[in-house]
Amino acid sequence: MGTEVVIFFTFWGISVLRDAKKMAQKKTIIEKMFGWMMPKGASKLKISKMNMCGIGTKMMKDIMKKKNIQSVSQMLELAKEMKIKLTVCQMSMDIMGIKKEELIDGIAFGGVASYLGETDNSKNNLFI
Repeated sequence: MGTEVVIFFTFWGISVLRDAKKMAQKKTIIEKMFGWMMPKGASKLKISKMNMCGIGTKMMKDIMKKKNIQSVSQMLELAKEMKIKLTVCQMSMDIMGIKKEELIDGIAFGGVASYLGETDNSKNNLFI
């Protein structure tokens, strides 16, 4: 609609931006544990408490496909094509031990001040 869009990813939302093919070399044991617990990319996301050992996630993906709804991975690619600014919270990355080299290409890095600056200049703001 011709409006600049910025999406700010923090804590568990960072999983969407992880690249399954990339790995960071130097991590502490705690950072490695977070890495093992978190999904690597949008295609590996679970459907929350309704996951039911993977059945819920599979059902949701099947329903989305039948109803011709794009997957989260496809929506992420479309967002990049549409020049939507994807910003990841540096503080959240530091806490969870996520390294820049583990993430997909073409994203920006910022903190809470970046997020607040974007909301000050926007007409709409959604925080999920």
